[in-house]
Amino acid sequence: MTARTVLNGADITRALTRIAHEILESNRGPESLVILGIPTRGVALAQRIAETIGRIEPHAVPVFAGSLDVTMYRDDLARHPVRTPARTAVPARIDGRTVVLVDDVLFSGRTIRAALDALSDIGRPRAVRLAALVDRGHRELPIRADFVGKNLPSSLSERINVRLVETDGEDLVAIESNDDEELTR
Repeated sequence: MTARTVLNGADITRALTRIAHEILESNRGPESLVILGIPTRGVALAQRIAETIGRIEPHAVPVFAGSLDVTMYRDDLARHPVRTPARTAVPARIDGRTVVLVDDVLFSGRTIRAALDALSDIGRPRAVRLAALVDRGHRELPIRADFVGKNLPSSLSERINVRLVETDGEDLVAIESNDDEELTR
């Protein structure tokens, strides 16, 4: 398996800063924002985006990040039944607010579909937006990210490996050639 680094730590920081600015611009400020990361790495990315928004708009209402577990809403539980549910922690009511879902890699769209189902059980947001550090294409559902750190076209035999300081001890995104698997992350 060969790996090629496509984003280093500085690249990831720049991408998340740009995403934070784009979120603020599209929402016309930080008011009524709720940022929810999809475990595992989406939670760390959501926290970084919320902190960046706080630095950009230091005198505004604080934006808090939370997490949204989608384990029990996935459509592949029969194929992969051994999954440990993560914690859902919503920092504020979502009714009437703009919710930004954050994930590390947008691939088939199935995780985001599960997130939308989970979100509808919590409340009724005014709008739902999607931020992804990497969009690799290969959509199976009509889902598109509103905010993307890097578009990274890839083949189905490749894997996108996101590593973050909070979960893995370092920041990088690598694309790995993996000819043994037809469908990867």
